[in-house]
Amino acid sequence: MSLDRLQEARVRIENAIHRTPLLQSVTLTELVGAPVHLKCENLQKTGSFKVRGALHRLLQLSEEERARGVSTISAGNHAQAVAWAATAAGVPSLVVMPKHASPTKVRASRGYGAEVILHGDAAAAFVRVRELTAERGLTFVHPFDDEEVIAGHASCGLEIVEQLPDVGTIVVPVGGGGLSSGIAAAVAALGAEVDVWGVEPEGAPAMHRSLDEGRAVHLESVDTIADGLAAPMAGVLNHALLAAHAKGVVLVSDDEIVRAMKLLLERTKLLVEPAGAAGMAALLAGRVPFRPGRPVVVVLSGGNADLVRLASLFSERT
Repeated sequence: MSLDRLQEARVRIENAIHRTPLLQSVTLTELVGAPVHLKCENLQKTGSFKVRGALHRLLQLSEEERARGVSTISAGNHAQAVAWAATAAGVPSLVVMPKHASPTKVRASRGYGAEVILHGDAAAAFVRVRELTAERGLTFVHPFDDEEVIAGHASCGLEIVEQLPDVGTIVVPVGGGGLSSGIAAAVAALGAEVDVWGVEPEGAPAMHRSLDEGRAVHLESVDTIADGLAAPMAGVLNHALLAAHAKGVVLVSDDEIVRAMKLLLERTKLLVEPAGAAGMAALLAGRVPFRPGRPVVVVLSGGNADLVRLASLFSERT
């Protein structure tokens, strides 16, 4: 993707979203051994980075597509982003979510104006949304495997390099790969000497496996507390961009994710959901190499934590 295209995407959405802060943490810097900065997408509109890509995709709709409405599949954050963006644009939206999606995210998606249908697991929800999209003549807004969505997410990478020009490493959570591939594309387009590392849960290693096998793979099942990273497949476009421009994808355990969530809340006062803490978990576990003497940016991708589930996670896991 060219820099001009990514800059145009950023301009389209910048007046409607937040330019999220980049905060340095002394405590995390001491623990990691490098200057650590947190890109706070947990403070973005709707509570996650997802609004960047969803809004940009909706802005590309024709008048006919706007009249018919849009559909999507999501465990929660993309659902909220599409619902918010669609309602703001006067476009009807349908969201299919897995049956066991976070009640907090379901309520928020409905509150933003979407029709929400709960159906099966993530794989079954993908099948159902395709059926409903065809039946109703809707435009499907893919949660990650879409050029316009990726271009919107790339704005996060452009912001990071602008906010911290000497950044050496960016660590990004990976579900289907929308945010990570967008940031990798942005860094490549800028010609910046920055290493981009993705992070997945051990129980949902779609992109990690895809990079190993040289193709975008589907998983038979996923098992992780990080619902925002539990996509049952890697995106084809996302895999291609990460294979070309990222250093790799590392894996973390659910226990490591919870420890990172606790540390972020205790020492930085930032509440993130499990998916949003995956990057910090990898850094704390020593799984991400970084350039000596240069800052590391960890993207806190979302903050839509279910408080009941959060209390349970904090009490059950160490």
